[in-house]
Amino acid sequence: MKKSHQLKTGSIYCGDCLKMLDEIPDESIDLIYIDPPFNSNRNYETFWGDVQEKRAFTDRFGDADAYIRYMRPRVEKLYRVLKKTGSFYYHCDWHASHYVKIMLDEIFSFNNFKNEIVWKRTSAHNDPKQYGRNSDRIFFYTKSDKYTFHPQYTEYEEEYLNNFYRFKDKRGRYRLSDLTGAGVTKGDSNIEWKGYKPSTRKRHWAVPNWAVQKLIDKEVAELTIREKLEVLYENGFIEISKNGVPSFKRYLEEMKGAPLQEIWTDIPPISAQAKERLGYPTQKPMALMERIISSSSNKGDVVLDAFCGCGTTLVASQKLGRKWIGIDVSPTACRVMSQRLWDDFKLVEGKDFELVDIRKTEAELRIMPHFEFQNWAVIALGQLTDMSGIPNKRKSGDFGIDGRLYPIELEKKKKAGEDLFGDVDRYYPVQVKQMDKVGRPDIDNFYAAMKRDGRDKGYFIAFGFSGEAEKEVKRLYKTGDADINLVTVKKLLEMEANLL
Repeated sequence: MKKSHQLKTGSIYCGDCLKMLDEIPDESIDLIYIDPPFNSNRNYETFWGDVQEKRAFTDRFGDADAYIRYMRPRVEKLYRVLKKTGSFYYHCDWHASHYVKIMLDEIFSFNNFKNEIVWKRTSAHNDPKQYGRNSDRIFFYTKSDKYTFHPQYTEYEEEYLNNFYRFKDKRGRYRLSDLTGAGVTKGDSNIEWKGYKPSTRKRHWAVPNWAVQKLIDKEVAELTIREKLEVLYENGFIEISKNGVPSFKRYLEEMKGAPLQEIWTDIPPISAQAKERLGYPTQKPMALMERIISSSSNKGDVVLDAFCGCGTTLVASQKLGRKWIGIDVSPTACRVMSQRLWDDFKLVEGKDFELVDIRKTEAELRIMPHFEFQNWAVIALGQLTDMSGIPNKRKSGDFGIDGRLYPIELEKKKKAGEDLFGDVDRYYPVQVKQMDKVGRPDIDNFYAAMKRDGRDKGYFIAFGFSGEAEKEVKRLYKTGDADINLVTVKKLLEMEANLL
């Protein structure tokens, strides 16, 4: 029996898109953008800028064949859910772009390939013994020859303006363009006007109807060529040269700009000082996503990002009036997306949008990559204790502190820009171990880390604790040395279930 699908926009699916895409009906998505990992664990490893991201491509994924084997079934499912009139964008860098292009040609058909967009993602690099790698590739495909596309424009370069828009009058800067087209035709487009007949130069009149329409109340189709020319001339839009050749005055202010080409150098990367920066290493600029969404979709269309990381595609879609669906394997990323939707649009999880499969079982958490497990534990503890859980961005050399819990009122003050009067120092350190039985030595190490940090209260999260560990925690509390709260993963999951 064929599985029944239901399209649920406003949903963030937490899991592998290979499975999650099965929930989406055939040919229901208008636009798909993906920026997939070169490693199935990329979101786990790099969400807080860990050094693992700097490993070589072959170390991280094995080889290009392994990467393509990983991506092919996922792209095939993305092809299934894309409408016949839909568009598809695949964002990648130099590691495997040439292999990706071959795969996409096979799935989408070479004839449906539209552009290989080159985006300058960084400033100049000083790469030893090679040219600097400072660009990404974005492959643009469609599913058929009928698809949405809205041309985008960029500002003219000053050199172009100086060369072509050299003239100026009371209306502004303008350039002269031909009022004729190649080839001789019969009838109205071959008349003589103001002593000039285009057929003598093997051409015919080609009057810009759009310009005439702006100057008259009736339909331009009701006018003859001569009448159109007279309308433009009387309103000062035609200039006749000394040798009698009429030209159309094309004003700069009426032009939309230079049509966007496939090399994009005008959208800078997210700098360390940028307001939109979240600390996610592969975060893409909002302007980049807005350009793609504006180009290849209409208001009300459905946009899907199956590797949506920190959610820039979803935020841009919401801003531009599109419906959206996000998928990511990282629970941390999904939580960040949820927070962004609240911060930017005051969208409430469970009311305005849904997080699907965000809850994890104890078995799933046991096999979760260690860095992601730490992120999950710190954030979950914060949410379940009405505090703000902030994982440590350093996953090595963290001196025994994997995260910090800040009182919610402090976070509100910080976001509001209020003076904290020293309150910024109010937090509780968190230690996380993906272990079944944390022992006394682990407690001792955390106690030492707390003292180094000047804290007398902290939290320790693990799957279980030994009797000696629990005994030492009680002793430290009784002597007034430290208040260490032991929290099991089972307890966190029970608290989470009680909130739902």
